Amino acid sequence: MICVCIGRGRHKHVLAEHRYLAEQGIPLVELRVDYIRSRLSLKRLLTDRPCPCIITCRRQQDGGQWADTEQARQMVLRTAIVEGADYVDLEEDIAKDIPRYGKTKRIISYHNFRETPDDLYEIHQRMCGLDPDVIKIAALTHRPSDNVRMLRLMQESKVPTIGICMGEIGTPTRILAGRFGAPFTYASLQHERSMAPGQVSYKELRDIYRYDSISPETEVYGVIADPVAQNTSPLLHNVAFGHLGLNKVFVPFRVPRDDLAEFIRECPELGIRGLTVGIPHKDDILKHLSKADGVVRNIGAANTVLFDGREVVGYNTDFRGFQDALDTIFHEDEQGRPLVGRVALVLGAGGICKAIAHSLKRRDADVVLSSRTHERALVLADKFRCRTVQWYERTKLDPDILVNATPVGMHPNVDESPLDAKYMRRDMIVVDTVYNPEQTLLVKQAREVGCRVVTGVEVLVREAALQIEHFTGQTAPLDLMRTALKRAIGAARWQD
Repeated sequence: MICVCIGRGRHKHVLAEHRYLAEQGIPLVELRVDYIRSRLSLKRLLTDRPCPCIITCRRQQDGGQWADTEQARQMVLRTAIVEGADYVDLEEDIAKDIPRYGKTKRIISYHNFRETPDDLYEIHQRMCGLDPDVIKIAALTHRPSDNVRMLRLMQESKVPTIGICMGEIGTPTRILAGRFGAPFTYASLQHERSMAPGQVSYKELRDIYRYDSISPETEVYGVIADPVAQNTSPLLHNVAFGHLGLNKVFVPFRVPRDDLAEFIRECPELGIRGLTVGIPHKDDILKHLSKADGVVRNIGAANTVLFDGREVVGYNTDFRGFQDALDTIFHEDEQGRPLVGRVALVLGAGGICKAIAHSLKRRDADVVLSSRTHERALVLADKFRCRTVQWYERTKLDPDILVNATPVGMHPNVDESPLDAKYMRRDMIVVDTVYNPEQTLLVKQAREVGCRVVTGVEVLVREAALQIEHFTGQTAPLDLMRTALKRAIGAARWQD
């Protein structure tokens, strides 16, 4: 169950939002009455309420907006109970002073905006003695291992418990709460109106993660990267899982580089069956694999991991995803053919460049790497037996294939291009790995010149589709994934 938080300054706006949410089928809302700026009328908010609600009046020290005295705040909470609120949220230190009355259920809460404390279980045990119907613990997290402790706490608790690790690293605790026994999770109505660090919007929980269908039997997959908040993998994979009717969910995991080893060790406890690997882990993940396919060994990077019993198996779908995307512009009889005699200029030297260089070299193209950090290009060129040119000399080449593997042109810098149109010719092939926006300045100018163009959307979707085949053994719904991604980036909401 998803509980949506309402924090508005005027009663009429709270009432209107409450009605709207009830009409959308929301089963529970939290009314943050500490946000109300006029004289508070709980009777007005609670009479004829359209769906059950929690009354919360949060102090500033606990992340709230209450500006009056503590005595007045506690009177608000007592009044909410007398008025028959469905739930009332009571902080741990005042719970003993506000007794149970009527049918109102008690949420006993604890907040820590500094850290996830080491004595999490002791705090929870202490809260169990305060006559709770639900325990809520929200604490700022600094390491992915805090998520494991919080989820384990929810799973093992005999009292219904909501454990939230606040911040971007803690987002998985909000998405997976139901899988680990929480009675509900909290969400904002809109992403920009989040009331706590890392809070996810109701629309994301419902439409992307399909929260209400997550159960203890749901298989968990995810993307590991740092940063990860704007990564598009959850959108693409969850769309595919939903279409295929699979009891799987795909979750973003922000994993700092120093925490990678511990995270991989803890994956089985989280129920994780597979991972998409993003920056900065594509190289480092190799140290944690027990098996890897030939492509991974040749490229020296993996972007896909499967947990098969005790085996941690690595794959690289960047390679074939790029190759499949490139083949979309060739006639059927040309697909997969060697590119002998064709010069391919690859701009960039990080991330996906290893897979791109490997793919082009396997098709016998003459690959030239150019990066603003020339030393990185030299390292890749040595590995894949390519040529290099300095960044300022890239315009002196006359390539048959141009691949932009840099972030130049990515939202919000949409007026930038890594190569001016005057250096393009009609029979050139142009591939841009930037997908937000899809129609980058490079892509627009290439089309105007008459080049054959492959966009970043096609590259990304093809690479993700191959991962889904590894995760599910089924063919991914390419058209559906492509449409979902275009719709999302059309509103400039998703970036990498």
